[in-house]
Amino acid sequence: MLSELRSAIARFVVLPSAHALDAVTLWVAATHLQPAWQHAPRLAVIGPAKRCGKSRLLDVITETVHDPLITVNATPAAIFRSITDKPPTLLVDEADTLFGSIKAAEKNEDLRGLLNAGHQRNRPTLRVSGPEHKPMKFPTFAMAALAGIGDLPDTIMDRSVVIRMRRRAPGEQVAAFRSKRDTPALHRTRNSLRSWLAPLADTAADMEPPMPVEDRAADTWEPLVAVADLAGGDWPARARAACRAMTAHESGQDEDGGLKTRILADIRRVFTAGGNPDALSTEYLLTALNADSEAPWAEHGINGLTARGLQLLLKDYGISSANIRFDRDTQRKGFTRNSFVDPWSRYCPEPVEQPATGT
Repeated sequence: MLSELRSAIARFVVLPSAHALDAVTLWVAATHLQPAWQHAPRLAVIGPAKRCGKSRLLDVITETVHDPLITVNATPAAIFRSITDKPPTLLVDEADTLFGSIKAAEKNEDLRGLLNAGHQRNRPTLRVSGPEHKPMKFPTFAMAALAGIGDLPDTIMDRSVVIRMRRRAPGEQVAAFRSKRDTPALHRTRNSLRSWLAPLADTAADMEPPMPVEDRAADTWEPLVAVADLAGGDWPARARAACRAMTAHESGQDEDGGLKTRILADIRRVFTAGGNPDALSTEYLLTALNADSEAPWAEHGINGLTARGLQLLLKDYGISSANIRFDRDTQRKGFTRNSFVDPWSRYCPEPVEQPATGT
């Protein structure tokens, strides 16, 4: 069942890694055993720009999770009343519009509180309700998937299995998703998952799988690892490998908004202006970036963009500086051009020249 679900997801979406694909697969399966878990992991599907496949992944997830509850325009009060002892799976697209600015975050503080509290069982919210205005407890425990541009609030990210999506590179192909045509097959996969997992609810509730991480990361990943252990085969090893790798990657992640895409384009201009050398020193790159009067880098901090700031902006793309020998006697920190080629093709591809037409 897990292999069938994994193939269905991969048919429509290019995930950033095999670990991420395994994690999404296990998260979807875990939604069918929510009453068994002590923690309800969030799935944060985020990317640095539009057209990274976030919404498409959410489309596929919607058709395969247990009892999906899409929260577009739903009030927190309505969501509170939708969560029962057999909770639905909450699905939130464009989550950046809810939490991406101070004003929006303040407006949606109740929803963020629900998402934070609902990560752990027995964390109800109190609301005054009814004609007698008596305080009532409403359950919050439910698994949730959120998709958006940029990192979500830290309190949500800390409770999430984080999928950092990226644009498809040239040559990466997926099938077009057509709801009328493809939904029935996804529903058959969902029903098969339910048939497999429902009889295992008591077994899952008693499981305490050995975890490769600790503390909140262990709480978040435990349902996924437990599902993998129920499946057997190579899934237990794959689940723990994904847990280790993805948790380590998220350690120390920083937010920097839409500048992450801008920096790629500006670095490409610096390489082009320099004749596209194999590498540029960090010092040369920073000088050129900070000298561009039309770019934001000269005002990126007290003294402009620094080597540390540059590393943080490039971290999500897997790009880092290295010691490079630029001439016979000098070794300096710098960046190779090859390390940018893949991100350039995904996030800021060169415009394709259209052939001239006769008149």
